Amino acid sequence: MENDKNQESFRDRISTVDDAGKRRWIYPKKPKGKLHNYRVLVAILLLIVLFGLPFTEMNGNQTLLLDIIDRKFYIFGLVFTPQDTHIFALATVAFLVFIILFTFVFGRMFCGWVCPQTIFMEMVFRKIEYMIEGDARSQIKLNNGPWTITKIFKKGLKHFVFAVLSIVIINLLMSYIVGSKRMIEMISSPINEHFGIFLAMAILSAIFYFVFAFFREQVCTNVCPYGRMQGVLLVDDSIIVQYDFARGENRGSMKDRKNNENPSPSLVERLSEDMVRAKQNRGIDVNKWGDCIDCNQCVEVCPTGIDIRNGTQLECVNCTACIDACNDVMKKMEKPLGLIRLDSFNGVITGKDKLITKRGYAYIAVLVVILTAFGIVFAARTNVDAIILRTPGMTFIPVNENEVSNLYNYKFINRANQDYSNLEIKLVGLDGEIEYIGGKIPVLKSLQRVSGSFFVKVSKTDLKGQSTPLRFEVYNNDEKLESKKSNFLGPIK
Repeated sequence: MENDKNQESFRDRISTVDDAGKRRWIYPKKPKGKLHNYRVLVAILLLIVLFGLPFTEMNGNQTLLLDIIDRKFYIFGLVFTPQDTHIFALATVAFLVFIILFTFVFGRMFCGWVCPQTIFMEMVFRKIEYMIEGDARSQIKLNNGPWTITKIFKKGLKHFVFAVLSIVIINLLMSYIVGSKRMIEMISSPINEHFGIFLAMAILSAIFYFVFAFFREQVCTNVCPYGRMQGVLLVDDSIIVQYDFARGENRGSMKDRKNNENPSPSLVERLSEDMVRAKQNRGIDVNKWGDCIDCNQCVEVCPTGIDIRNGTQLECVNCTACIDACNDVMKKMEKPLGLIRLDSFNGVITGKDKLITKRGYAYIAVLVVILTAFGIVFAARTNVDAIILRTPGMTFIPVNENEVSNLYNYKFINRANQDYSNLEIKLVGLDGEIEYIGGKIPVLKSLQRVSGSFFVKVSKTDLKGQSTPLRFEVYNNDEKLESKKSNFLGPIK
């Protein structure tokens, strides 16, 4: 047990902080390999979507526009208003359950492959840094060296490019809120016409620049709540970037292996209980050298500066850079690939991997129920949202000896890109007459709303008591748009 405690000492602090509590700057080696190439392709696709989406349209509106000011969201041709809050609530719950399920099964794979922070840091800003300052060793030499003309030029060029890129990206992201056309208008017009927005954009650009030029991986380790959640969500069956300690230990350099046929007893004694159990389960000799030659390539390439051989850690974003680095070494040694691979802890222990457990199926069942409810609610959504309510505080109004009336208020909200000029409310389930106050219902223009009031006159003989149920149906010409239930108040019989 004492050996296990010693090997867990790395968890006493995060990898970006030294013994004195100061920031340790990370210089990751430039990654390369098959998985990295896949990540580059995914990043390119996501960046194309991100940069191109604001300039595309569906049904006459921007494909994705979150108009917070006017409280309208345009998502792939559909318009969502505050009346669609229940849909967003269901979508949020479904998204949270999906995060739990995805993390439970695949660990923090989202962080390394899809997260905007990682995409921008590793696939944009870090790539620019490699092009200007060189690989890790060149960057260290440059930073530790004197301020020469070359250093001033490289540092100045890098930060200038970072600053310009930050401004461009913030302007792009803002176009998702104010609209790309409006954004272009503001950029081309004088600053004093929209100084408030200009100031906000300048502050956001400065923050964005600071994050990717200086704060960097600290976002993932110290700020991002998802990174903290993984400690709760991950289980021993989760698929993560996993070092095969059964096969890799006992680790030793090529020099150690040359001088000693087998590892020393003291080295074997350092194996943890899990390592010994895994070797025994898989028929691997505890007293033999493992495949890990302690070359440290997996550490040098890690963008958060951890040693994946220590096991699952808070800082790991599952970027798989260490897998490519280790596979490259295994190829040169003519050893099987996958000493570091996507696997679960139990997969290493037993040599068998089970993708989804009983708990995973339970999460999937909950997710299916939520998505089904979301689908039903979404399918019931109409282009025109109608609100028809009896006027509060009003009872029935006698019209004559045989008829009484109730006053109702209506509000129609148009979510479509078309006008409705012949709206009509029809009474269903009760014979009566509708009389609009102020004439007919006004034209309901695209993405607008209208409201008004109307009387419903009913014969006393048709009433079933003090309260009679009825239904209103809203039509535009012969097209039924909406149906609403209500009741009619009458005298006590």
